[in-house]
Amino acid sequence: MRSISTAHVDLDGAWSQEGLEHYLDAREWGPRLRYSATAELLDGFYEAVRAELGAFTLYGSGDFHHLSAVWLRNVHAPVTLVCFDNHPDWDVRPPVWGCGGWVNRALELPQVTRAVVWGCGNFEMNWPHRMFGNQEAQASGRLEVYPWRERLGRSARRRWGGMTAGDWRGRFGQFAESLAGQRVYVTVDMDCLRKGEAVTNWEAGLFTAGDVAWALDRLHEAAEVTGGDVCGAWSAPRHARLKQWLSSKLDHPRQGRVDAAEAARTNERALGVIWRALTGGYEQYAGANEKYAHP
Repeated sequence: MRSISTAHVDLDGAWSQEGLEHYLDAREWGPRLRYSATAELLDGFYEAVRAELGAFTLYGSGDFHHLSAVWLRNVHAPVTLVCFDNHPDWDVRPPVWGCGGWVNRALELPQVTRAVVWGCGNFEMNWPHRMFGNQEAQASGRLEVYPWRERLGRSARRRWGGMTAGDWRGRFGQFAESLAGQRVYVTVDMDCLRKGEAVTNWEAGLFTAGDVAWALDRLHEAAEVTGGDVCGAWSAPRHARLKQWLSSKLDHPRQGRVDAAEAARTNERALGVIWRALTGGYEQYAGANEKYAHP
């Protein structure tokens, strides 16, 4: 295991600087990497930070979720990628390196055997938006999605069925058991949480923080969780390029005024539940304002 077990890569000030074992100030990179970036820029970023990455990484807004495919470069054994996300992040359209299509970049890594996304609940699952998803990876079984039934249109329900509040734990428990003896890398985007549990730059999902912690516990019981990350806290958008800013503005949902301090308190309460479960009890997130025990 790397000498650094947990690291906070601060790209946008979304999280407290006092939360984890190791803090890396990468805010000078943030505007260049937010929402989308070039492959060359990401290669340079990885070389700059690779020695300071931990097995478990906390970083900024969900606008940076494509960095999960960068953190995965530090994983050297075959893993199943398990995602908790309100979005499938499977889009095959440009930009190649963006937060909406990063799962495809992860699947290009030889160590990622497949990706499984739990908690999708946005329009991308419905017709015609799902046609922009990675059809090849879905057909081969390397990409699986478990969306919320109540968020699916009629044709999407025929295709995926969908999970409900009453049956998802049973289904997830079976999934976790199927991973027995395997290595797993887990990424959690806070937008998988329902309104009131998190404040993000995107649409809200339907999980609670306790739900995600429960699922993480099941993964630890069944498989070897070799690493993971959490992103998705709200931060004020800052971009370095006009095209990057315009694409991001058109893609994001409209938001009213966000109280940054209240958003931080809300997100750190949820992180206090999720982080300890993600790391298998290795470390309590110390940035939360209170101690929260998950069920």
